Amino acid sequence: MPETSPRLLIAASGTGGHLFPALAVAEQLSDWQIDWLGATGRLEQALVKNYPLHTVNVEGFQSRGLKSLLVFYRLAIAIFQVRKLLKQLHIDAVFTTGGYISAPAILAARWCGIPVIIHESNAIPGKVTQLLAPFCTQVAIGLEMAAQSLPKKKTIWLGTPVRKTFLSPQSLDFPIPQDAILIVVMGGSQGAIALNQLVRDCGRKWLDAGAYLVHLTGDRDPESFHHSHYFPLPFYHNMAGLLQRANLAISRSGAGTLTELAITKTPAILIPYPFAAEDHQYYNALAFKEAGAALIYRQQELTPEILEKEVLRLLNNPDELERMSENAGTLAVADSAERLAALIQDNVKNRY
Repeated sequence: MPETSPRLLIAASGTGGHLFPALAVAEQLSDWQIDWLGATGRLEQALVKNYPLHTVNVEGFQSRGLKSLLVFYRLAIAIFQVRKLLKQLHIDAVFTTGGYISAPAILAARWCGIPVIIHESNAIPGKVTQLLAPFCTQVAIGLEMAAQSLPKKKTIWLGTPVRKTFLSPQSLDFPIPQDAILIVVMGGSQGAIALNQLVRDCGRKWLDAGAYLVHLTGDRDPESFHHSHYFPLPFYHNMAGLLQRANLAISRSGAGTLTELAITKTPAILIPYPFAAEDHQYYNALAFKEAGAALIYRQQELTPEILEKEVLRLLNNPDELERMSENAGTLAVADSAERLAALIQDNVKNRY
């Protein structure tokens, strides 16, 4: 190990699913110097407050034709920029949570002979992860199913880190009686409108049955209805408290959301986003169904009548909800951030 504090470059960009696990790992490395690599105009510019943020101009690799040439030209420039950054800052290791920002980070680290650890949270790894995992020193995964698509000798299951607030009890500022049933609906930022409409078409029956409903609609769907037990909100800051209190969640199945459901032991009805790359949300949800922690419905097959009856059936079967809750807990790795931090530290020790 170097005599000064070791220095880490974290490459995470774009969505909370990439950023929150990376931030959780960074918190475990308080004695390290940490710099952050992001993309221009992305969410990290709002969320990454405590670390120097460096940006490069990269984008997804889905483009075809002439535009694809521009994408790869920008990638080449980004690789040279990151390589220069690694040398200027004397970086000892690179950690990335996947996505297209990981491509220049991984390739530049490989060029410089620096250890690089990637974390993949989805059951079906993204294309960049699958393509560049052989160039990484180690590959950490959040769901064991992902190992089928990655180099076996380098891959280790460590779970997916969550924000610290999820690891301790949180209070809730909604006027909901302690003994009332609480349903939480989370549409996510993509495709929320279709899920929102499903819930509005059948939610009154749940409310009339005595349940309370917190409905996170996103900011693109202002429609609503009025009921004393119904709380529609674009977003809610205290997700830890909300899911700790919830008896049932109706949700998309992004990896970050599922990690939070597992940590809070929240039973769920999962409706995967139907246009997710490689249908990865369905396979994420499948891991929870196979564990007995959730039910899955394809959006195109789900009607308001089916959802209404399924929720009412669960509300009338508290023993089933309790079993689902316990099963969800078996998928949680509460110390995932600590394990990933230790993995990074071990790889730097082995370098010197």
